Amino acid sequence: MNKIFLILIAIGFPLSVIGSLLHFPSVLMFGVYCLTIIAIASIMGRATESLTIVAGPRIGGLLNATFGNAVELIISIFALKAGLIGVVLASLTGSVIGNLLLVGGLSFFIGGIKFKRQRFNVFDARHNVGLLTFSIIVAFVIPEIFTQSMNDTKTISLSVGISVIMIILYLAALFFKLVTHRGVYQTKESEENIKEEVPEWSKGKAIIILALATLAVAYTSERLVHTFQAVGEKFGWSELFIGVIIVAIVGNAAEHASAILMAYKDKMDVAVEIAIGSTLQIAMFVAPILVIVSLLFPVSMPLVFSLPEIIAMVTSVFLTIVIVNDGESNWFEGATLLAAYFIMGIGFYLL
Repeated sequence: MNKIFLILIAIGFPLSVIGSLLHFPSVLMFGVYCLTIIAIASIMGRATESLTIVAGPRIGGLLNATFGNAVELIISIFALKAGLIGVVLASLTGSVIGNLLLVGGLSFFIGGIKFKRQRFNVFDARHNVGLLTFSIIVAFVIPEIFTQSMNDTKTISLSVGISVIMIILYLAALFFKLVTHRGVYQTKESEENIKEEVPEWSKGKAIIILALATLAVAYTSERLVHTFQAVGEKFGWSELFIGVIIVAIVGNAAEHASAILMAYKDKMDVAVEIAIGSTLQIAMFVAPILVIVSLLFPVSMPLVFSLPEIIAMVTSVFLTIVIVNDGESNWFEGATLLAAYFIMGIGFYLL
């Protein structure tokens, strides 16, 4: 599988450069860009897995989520520059439901097929879903309600104020988990499992590969954004569907691959940290950063989602809380999460 991804990169990235210079058909290049980003994301997943073995499940999961979300952040910034506010908001929605339902569901399902019963650190999971509930309800639902009677200027001001507070709280959460309470709630089993393995790459090599992969993804993502309009018209996809499903899946490909791989190896602490921790980072850091960055462009992005997007995110969070609250998983719980994702996907496609 790794050789296949390397071949895709060797062919896809040069073709991406040549195709953009020679103006190949947008629909063709859309496929090339998506496959190239997914292939590069697999390399990022291998690098972060090496870092996970060295640094432990918490930091490894955080690094995986951060570099995985860096791809989506880059795509979203270019989309903001192009004035595609709807696509960016939809991609944030897609990241939330995609990480919780698709990534979490596939992890539980694939891991559950191999192991009848998998355990993970329930304290970390509850801490993350508690923060996630707060961020979705307070940061996403409240603006939707308050801005009903506000003009555009006040809406942006409210969005910026909420964004600054959320970023500060997210940094405080990292300080809590990695400094003041590091190891307090960590299970011994997960740490022992990590230490038994030998990383594929050294720490320095893994970081260099991650940096180079991020640069390659940045270029490819910028070109991908320019194909959205043509692809949407060709296949009849709405801006909402492209953002919620297509951009979210491509942008989070690294996390998808890594979380499923970790679950297959029975490293559920890392898999859950990637799925839930990545969603938390999207809600509390990436979305607020995009709101602030949008102030630099002609059209600013308010932190206001449509009603279907709000309901989809809130439903995903509450379903995840019910599933992870016991600290155990199995394949049927994974199937339940996947079923919810596909139902929402059909709904967004038909909107």
